[in-house]
Amino acid sequence: MRVIDHVIAGDTAVSGDEGGPFGAVFDPNRGEVQAHVRLGAVADVQRAVAAALAAQPAWGATNPQRRARVLFRFKELVEANMDSLAELLSSEHGKVIADSKGDIQRGLDVIEFACGVPHLLKGDHTQGAGPGIDVYSMRLAVGIGAGITPFNFPAMIPMWMFGVAIACGNAFILKPSERDPSVPVRLAELMREAGAPEGILQVVHGDKTVVDAILDHPAIGAVSFVGSSDIAHYVYRRGVAAGKRVQAMGGAKNHGIVMPDADLDQVVADLAGAAFGSAGERCMALPVVVPVGDKTAEALREKLIPAIHALRVGVSTDPEAHYGPVVNAAHKARVESWIAKGVEEGAELVVDGRGFRLQGHERGFFVGPTLFDHVTPAMSAYREEIFGPVLQIVRAPDFESAVRLPSEHQYGNGVAIFTRNGHAAREFAARVNVGMVGINVPIPVPVAYHSFGGWKRSAFGDMNQHGEEGVRFWTRVKTITQRWPDGSVLGTQAEDGAAARTQDAFVIPTMG
Repeated sequence: MRVIDHVIAGDTAVSGDEGGPFGAVFDPNRGEVQAHVRLGAVADVQRAVAAALAAQPAWGATNPQRRARVLFRFKELVEANMDSLAELLSSEHGKVIADSKGDIQRGLDVIEFACGVPHLLKGDHTQGAGPGIDVYSMRLAVGIGAGITPFNFPAMIPMWMFGVAIACGNAFILKPSERDPSVPVRLAELMREAGAPEGILQVVHGDKTVVDAILDHPAIGAVSFVGSSDIAHYVYRRGVAAGKRVQAMGGAKNHGIVMPDADLDQVVADLAGAAFGSAGERCMALPVVVPVGDKTAEALREKLIPAIHALRVGVSTDPEAHYGPVVNAAHKARVESWIAKGVEEGAELVVDGRGFRLQGHERGFFVGPTLFDHVTPAMSAYREEIFGPVLQIVRAPDFESAVRLPSEHQYGNGVAIFTRNGHAAREFAARVNVGMVGINVPIPVPVAYHSFGGWKRSAFGDMNQHGEEGVRFWTRVKTITQRWPDGSVLGTQAEDGAAARTQDAFVIPTMG
């Protein structure tokens, strides 16, 4: 059976079943183990750090144009391998091929942004800040960065992290999810093929032992994390205690506010993708819809039910499927337990996705689309993140109540409002206590040259991912204040010759 190994500079790939321990990698469509991933130990992190320390100084000293050329080549290689990468991603995650290609493309958007690093790293300059005094700043790489990434976007989120970090001159150690580790490994291989020096992008698999080794290692200067809120908080606290810069993105419970004047047909079409796409395994999914007023709620419900019944659940390779299986059996059981909890707490189960079986793939990890109505803020099934194909209707009597629901929730990742009223949209965007807002946009993930990040328990740390915030996170500012003493301008022939010889001694060869 296939073994998925680390990508550590200088390593010789280990084949067969030597070494260990191992984690099982499933095919969610069949419910069967298809590979094993070699789980690392503290020693593996130490070897990766040693290789990064050896490679980073020269990479950081390479001019940013040349670093950008490597990223350009990497982007071209990923695009050339898009089909095989998407198939590999879908085979381990379960999302349909179209979603997998979207996963990869959204990562490439950030790689494309990072190709502009020569401009992004320009510092500030003030001439004449004082008598004969100039002040300027420069942005320098942190040194070694690390990323700890989740299963739900095994291509996009790693590229969000390492693309900007590497462009800024850092070496990077990636600890991807052990549930679907093959695409991160392949990305590291393509980065090396693109011309990145060995040791600049490495992959170490593992569990909490590897995570703690990353957080504790004194040579790693910055750590980026995406996952559940409890673990995000743990990563943030432990990393900061070790003197690191940390950005840790946590869970979400995003709301979609539907005003009485909204185009309900468009809202239903948007919810079909935003609530159920990728089996709801997205931190920017829209699992809560908040119709304002009972009339709006009844009209929306009437349109939602047939639309949900029309959703096609299928295997990842089915081009007609709207979504595929969830990632593994444990997650399927977790989602179905939350559905049971919602019923127990008194919500009305309108469409029940439990017990879904796909003919010919009865052992697959499928959960049918589920709809609840009359969900209340007191229910734990509302307060917590389900992370599955479950949509909850929480009715609000008026606009003020609708604003309070996402504002008072423990998570503050994303929110959307559907309306034709510009004033209502403007008021909502200004007042809602959430980090990313969509106006008639159901999944408000910012484009690559803006930054991604939520509020409250959705994010720990002061800087967001990608965009200019990402550049600031992966670099440190050095500010120089300089003054040159007054003196007469050299004018004699002898002085000119001496000056020329002095200048020759300080000629620095260019790297362009």
